[in-house]
Amino acid sequence: MDLLYSNDRRGVYPPSWYAATATPPAPFAQLSGETRADVCIVGGGYTGLSAALHLAEAGLRVVLLEAHRVGFGASGRNGGQLGSGQRVGQDSLEALIGRDEAGKLWTLAEEAKTLVRDLIARHGIDCDLRPGVATACLNKSEMRETHEYAELLASRYGYDQIETLDAEWMQALCPSPAYHGGMLDMGAGHLHPLRYAFGLARAATAAGAMICENSHVRAIEEGRPAVVVTEGGRVTADHVILACNGYLGRLNGRVAARVMPINNFIVATEPLGAETARVLTRDVAVADTKFVVNYFRLSGDGRLLFGGGESYGYRFPSDIAAKVRKPMAEIFPHLRDVRIDYAWGGTLGITMKRMPYLARLGANILTASGYSGHGVGTATHAGQLMAQAIRGQAEGFDTLARVPAPAFPGGAALRSPLLVLAMTWFSLRDRLGV
Repeated sequence: MDLLYSNDRRGVYPPSWYAATATPPAPFAQLSGETRADVCIVGGGYTGLSAALHLAEAGLRVVLLEAHRVGFGASGRNGGQLGSGQRVGQDSLEALIGRDEAGKLWTLAEEAKTLVRDLIARHGIDCDLRPGVATACLNKSEMRETHEYAELLASRYGYDQIETLDAEWMQALCPSPAYHGGMLDMGAGHLHPLRYAFGLARAATAAGAMICENSHVRAIEEGRPAVVVTEGGRVTADHVILACNGYLGRLNGRVAARVMPINNFIVATEPLGAETARVLTRDVAVADTKFVVNYFRLSGDGRLLFGGGESYGYRFPSDIAAKVRKPMAEIFPHLRDVRIDYAWGGTLGITMKRMPYLARLGANILTASGYSGHGVGTATHAGQLMAQAIRGQAEGFDTLARVPAPAFPGGAALRSPLLVLAMTWFSLRDRLGV
């Protein structure tokens, strides 16, 4: 199954609230004929656009190939949360790779947030960046663990942007009967993800990058130089960057064995008016502690943007709104019958360790993907790190590339059925509250 086309119409953005409230750049031409480049980038999401921008600013000839439109995939459909740290907590990273390497990863993660803010400011990207992401806990045990983690970040990493919340303060922030304390990270943030992607695309082209849309890459002929082949043309390039994430398909077996595509879903309710105070009392985003996580925030026009729901298999459910309404009603029972104006799905990439997969696939081929739901900052930063690596400054890239990245059991062939088993188990644990 080709996930590029199994759930979406070619070159047509999904009917999301994001697409309804963003103005895309004028369409970029399809690749046609033979083209020469210093770097050819495959994928027009945050990773590819960031790499294209940084390489073009350094004076390199860059061609970016996107099968649909820029920002079409997860970069334009996600929850818009710019989180702190890596997808995996620092305590877990210390146990996995040691305190020194974990410290380097924390520094890189802080650099990722700073990079996003700097790009938005430097290029005047209108994407409603706001501070604040809360972690909402489901019980006292999780609240205690979350508070201990906040203390670890403060004492060991000097991170002082977190306010711990007891049950009363959590209710004051998010009056849901499901939540019992948590923490509020004002060093994190949230934004309009599709507007951000469009801003990166405009900045990259202004810097001199060539973007080609509706240019599905069919093959990569490795060598020096490499040749990237689409249905309409060929790019001969000294370097290649794979920035496909969940839409890689069969383009590279090594990446496919380690990065699994999964689907996630979001709805936007009707404007809630005065009811917004029964959802959130501050303009922050929220993610809870369920394994099958619920995440939400309010839009600028007073809608609840709520992500959640499980999907096993690569096809989107026929009724996405109904799929997401169920967990939304568990968190906010008073919204059980609220009108849903937009409902959409998207495909992201996850890894076994829930850490991004950065690797050198050959002497002149780099890849970054598998952000596991933490891609707004990490993907943007990964694009910059690959641009730096191509120019001979590979310290940041190599630090992330050293993180263990085991293949899924059975590789690409068996990863999906095994994921179904795992997700069914963790979903059951969520329901039982264990």
